[in-house]
Amino acid sequence: MPQRAATVVGGGIGGLAAAVALHRRGWRVEVLERAPEFREIGAGISLWPNALHALEALGLADAVRALGAVEASGGVRDRRGRWLSRTDNAELARRFGHPLVVVHRADLLRALAEALPAGCLRPDSEVSGVRDNGRSLVVDHGEDESRPDLVVGADGMGSAVRRALWPDAPGPRYAGYTAWRMVTEPLAEPPSEGAAIWGRGARLGYAALPGGRMYCFATASLPAKAASGSSEYAELLRRFGDWPAPVPTLLAAVRADTVLRHDLYDLPPLPSFVRGRVALLGDAAHAMTPNLGQGACQALEDAVTLAHCLDGTPDVAAALRSYDLLRRPRTQAVARRSARLGAVGQLSWPPAVLLRDTAARLTPSRMTLRAMTPVLGWTPPGDRMTTTDVTG
Repeated sequence: MPQRAATVVGGGIGGLAAAVALHRRGWRVEVLERAPEFREIGAGISLWPNALHALEALGLADAVRALGAVEASGGVRDRRGRWLSRTDNAELARRFGHPLVVVHRADLLRALAEALPAGCLRPDSEVSGVRDNGRSLVVDHGEDESRPDLVVGADGMGSAVRRALWPDAPGPRYAGYTAWRMVTEPLAEPPSEGAAIWGRGARLGYAALPGGRMYCFATASLPAKAASGSSEYAELLRRFGDWPAPVPTLLAAVRADTVLRHDLYDLPPLPSFVRGRVALLGDAAHAMTPNLGQGACQALEDAVTLAHCLDGTPDVAAALRSYDLLRRPRTQAVARRSARLGAVGQLSWPPAVLLRDTAARLTPSRMTLRAMTPVLGWTPPGDRMTTTDVTG
């Protein structure tokens, strides 16, 4: 079979993972990124066992684990600091083959980019259109155009590929709350385990990164695009400065100019992730809220599954239909589950908060892990444990 060419639009985690997966199967790949360089300005990212299985399929699991931190345990606490539920990372690894690993997004992106030939990475390449008349597939970017056998739209929630070929698809919808993300400076005595603290209409979580740093995030129920009236760091201190330990210590270790704030959106379900020889992947296909920590994990699954479906068949369109059947039901179910968890976490009516916290405290940890099996138990296609759907 002659070497086939793929154009990946978007140089984020999902796009680079797809490029790595295709490159290792003999495809000639180019990755078009509109930014002037391939980099990630985000904070930390949780890589659950399903993501580590995907990275294993890419040959990168060991390298990425070496870049991250593995905590002994974590869980959920209430506004007074009491534990509502706890998860043992060793048990997570025993059940699902890998522990939960937290890495900096920039480190993960770098590991993916370094697994590709430098010549296939094309920064400063903004895509202005994708045309497919059934015979010729053309990607317009600046003064150039590409004519690949396959286009992968991995260009995020505001995807230009989706706008071009799915013009009637609904746009992203606001989840009802905003989020702050940050990484602390190195701490002399970082917390021994991570946690998410549930308040009333607000949450704050933290997890270990290498070198004594901690990744922190916080959410608050606010109208979209609500102005804080002060710096984002000052707003964090106002809202969360009196939360239980170690929150005050963590916030004190954050540089004020490094706090990131983003309103949270998800994408209404698409009827298909494919059009002919064009496939959507990651946030371009199924942007979801971060409540399950599965956004990037699902993009990594997408990348591995896409390459698997294309392996050994000359019929790209038929392979993409298989990809759609495998990925769309699963990712859309994960997105629904994440949205529901976010709604529960953001409850603010005191009786509802009391009921939520009581239910969490009375639920055995083994039941919590069992409920997560449809999400975390995924392995690459062809593996006996592969999970292709998520109930609930």
